[in-house]
Amino acid sequence: AEMTHLQAGLSPETIEKARLELNENPDILHQDIQQVRDMIITRPDIGFLRTDDAFILRFLRARKFHQTEAFRLLAQYFQYRQLNLDMFKNFKADDPGIKRALTDGFPGVLENRDHCGRKILLLFAANWDQSRNSFIDILRAILLSLEVLIEDQELQINGFILIIDWSNFSFKQASKLTPSILKLAIEGLQDSFPARFGGVHFVNQPWYIHALYTLIKPFLKDKTRKRIFLHGNNLNSLHQLIHPECLPSEFGGTLPPYDMGTWARTLLGPDYSDENEYTHTSYNAMHVKHASSNLEREASPKPMKRSQSVVEAGMLKHEDQGESENTQPLLALD
Repeated sequence: AEMTHLQAGLSPETIEKARLELNENPDILHQDIQQVRDMIITRPDIGFLRTDDAFILRFLRARKFHQTEAFRLLAQYFQYRQLNLDMFKNFKADDPGIKRALTDGFPGVLENRDHCGRKILLLFAANWDQSRNSFIDILRAILLSLEVLIEDQELQINGFILIIDWSNFSFKQASKLTPSILKLAIEGLQDSFPARFGGVHFVNQPWYIHALYTLIKPFLKDKTRKRIFLHGNNLNSLHQLIHPECLPSEFGGTLPPYDMGTWARTLLGPDYSDENEYTHTSYNAMHVKHASSNLEREASPKPMKRSQSVVEAGMLKHEDQGESENTQPLLALD
């Protein structure tokens, strides 16, 4: 087993889980990876910017070592980035838009995993201040967070859980969720990212979020649909799937309330709240040629020259213009 170093750091339990659930076989890991790599020539239209073993392995794991499916996902991953260049232009934690979303708690990431070893991501929808964060920046912050988390091999095997709390999410906020941006989010998360999602849990969703959900259902694969749980205000049904000792008190769990800055501090370093100076650790998946488990340091951080308020004002103006070009809000259909 010359290639078992690819599994370095994994516990024996996780290696066994990968074998049972994902058909992962250490003895032929290298051949599996090579067979996916050999398919790259069939898609000259796509720039595969990263093709090292560790990188390809996460796509195999996300598709249970079905090579064609893993390759399709790898191709989609880079194609999504090619088709949405502006989303990935400055794909780093200290990009102003991503940084604002992270600082506002999009996404929240719990430190401890659930009883299946899955990482729990939280979204408190009501905290979305639409004058501060565009939906696209929140999506970028979620994708960047997943990009950083997926470097952890245990999570490649165990996967993720997403809990969305819709309490106090207004109809006005919901009307900003147009079909086109929701489709963009679904494509980015369901069809183009090498992660296993064990469940997406809606909590306290109002009727108009239920209506939205029915409208986006056609974009969801059957497999995804089966993993979306609409709990309403019934926390017992949530606790049957995620134990209360893994959850903060907002979800009836035994952990303290979630501190919105937790994950932002992890990604941005201790000075994350300083809005004017971008001197933070950054991670840019598109420029990383080899797997790097640690986040890479920016060589020469440049302080922002203009005062933040001017920058903010400029961005807000820009965002509002952008929003109006979108398709009609979904809820106008009612």
